[in-house]
Amino acid sequence: MSSTLHTATLAPGRFGPYGGRYVPETLMVPLFELERAYEAAKSDPQFQVEFASLLKNFAGRPTPLQFAARLTSHLGGPRIYIKREDLLHTGAHKINNAIGQGLLAVKMGKPRIVAETGAGQHGVASATVAAHLGLECVVYMGTEDMARQSLNVSRMRMLGAQVVGVESGSRTLKDAINEAMRDWVTNVRNTHYLLGSVLGAHPYPTMVRDFHSVIGREAREQILAAEKRLPTHLFACVGGGSNAIGLFHQFLRDPGVKMVGIEAGGRGGQLGEHAARLAAHQGFTGARPGVLQGTYTYILQTEDGQIATTHSISAGLDYPAIGPEHAWLADEGRAEYSAVTDQGALEAARLLSRTEGIIPALESAHAVAGLIERISPNSSSNADRPRLTPDDLVIVNLSGRGDKDMDTYTRAFGTK
Repeated sequence: MSSTLHTATLAPGRFGPYGGRYVPETLMVPLFELERAYEAAKSDPQFQVEFASLLKNFAGRPTPLQFAARLTSHLGGPRIYIKREDLLHTGAHKINNAIGQGLLAVKMGKPRIVAETGAGQHGVASATVAAHLGLECVVYMGTEDMARQSLNVSRMRMLGAQVVGVESGSRTLKDAINEAMRDWVTNVRNTHYLLGSVLGAHPYPTMVRDFHSVIGREAREQILAAEKRLPTHLFACVGGGSNAIGLFHQFLRDPGVKMVGIEAGGRGGQLGEHAARLAAHQGFTGARPGVLQGTYTYILQTEDGQIATTHSISAGLDYPAIGPEHAWLADEGRAEYSAVTDQGALEAARLLSRTEGIIPALESAHAVAGLIERISPNSSSNADRPRLTPDDLVIVNLSGRGDKDMDTYTRAFGTK
């Protein structure tokens, strides 16, 4: 691990060279306002008590760390534990950050929130928190994602949110973020943008990470209680990267803990067929540093610098950029990033369902697939990397449950 790993984060909003604020002048004032509000909230006992209370009594924390006995036996490899973020209210880790930012919106006197969503889980979490706190909520969602995540669209509307379909571009998460930012610029005096991942301009990547760091704090305590030692490996899926950084952050100072982020390999390595920003070693092409939607990070781009189209069977991973802290952790060699295909994720989802009785979100299934590929002797992926052994101890972050993906699973596997 590089000796610069921790000192580089001392520059506000920067992770090594990544991060920063690259936004129109009209957004600088609300970003400064948000930064001040968040810095004050970190040392405000009343805010912290309310945040902790909502995490416990509304969201349902702490989530269990479940020993996956049958999956462990089936794979014949390391001892596998599953961090059950899928058991949270609304069905995914997204509620942690939504609660934190919802409280900040109230603190700043902003009665209206806008949000973007891909898989719909952040939209549902935002709508849920808005209803609970008495805030108006507008959620932007690409129409491609609305079609494949129709259940979550219905949930958002049931909660009183206005869901606005986005027809521009690829009609997915990137385009939903664009429209949410346009709304925020127009209505900045009374509106807070409840960004859903460790993306965007400072302070979002740091703030969202901090709200999700409860995942890693709990997991660390739970694994020490269960096994009397730290894990050897952490696995989490990475779209923007909020669930992964939430788990990883509490283990950054433990060089013996290897952190593995799993991206969307889609249909293959050619640009436009995947959403893998950091898996160039596997032949996934097109990623290089650049600026997108307020932050400097690795982005999938065409040769002339245009933002590339992406593909993933998972709406939540179908995004061309990655959180700037992940970009830095990859450069430093502190975390590893690889990709699994759509088919690999589907097969992992079925295996987890039939060995542990847990149907994962398609996003989370990528993390399970990444684990399987590092155990299975028949896997050609990551062939140059050491295989996991029975002496290893693994935590997989199950960031969400698969209710929302049942139509996709049914089409993939048929009705039998």
